[in-house]
Amino acid sequence: MPDRNDRWSDLLRRAMTGDNAAYATFLSEIAPVIRGIVRARTGGAEDAEDVVQEVLLAVHAKRHTWRDSEPVTPWLYAIARYKAADAGRRRGRGGPQVPLDDIEDILPEEAGEATAARDLAVLLDRIDDRSARIVRAVGIEGQSAAEVSAALNMSEGAVRVAYHRAMVRLKELAETEG
Repeated sequence: MPDRNDRWSDLLRRAMTGDNAAYATFLSEIAPVIRGIVRARTGGAEDAEDVVQEVLLAVHAKRHTWRDSEPVTPWLYAIARYKAADAGRRRGRGGPQVPLDDIEDILPEEAGEATAARDLAVLLDRIDDRSARIVRAVGIEGQSAAEVSAALNMSEGAVRVAYHRAMVRLKELAETEG
């Protein structure tokens, strides 16, 4: 039996070609997982279900940004993390509230993510600001080249070239730093 990531990737691929049943299945299968992530990251805040709906809407709106050659779960989890963080900022708290009862379930996964995020932040600080903004917008936030080009007053082609060059530079930096 294929793992969840393979199944979800297949469902989303089929949905992108117009298979409405596959899309309905995809959304119904990811919703409980997204709900768990959001509740863990918001500490079960009163608006957790609103955040879940925001995540599902973002998945719908940004589904074209998912690269079907990549696993779907990191893409989904990133959207959920960002929407939960946005909700925390709107509430005016210092970040997500996590009950201590659940910490051992969350901590092992979070430690790797925090390290990777910190490493990426260090590498992004070592390239020029415009390239770093493009990588954040396209590679992390999932914005299209058109959206980034409008925001940075560049052509879409220039954004794509700059993104590619920045990714090559980041790879070189990562390899030299081991």
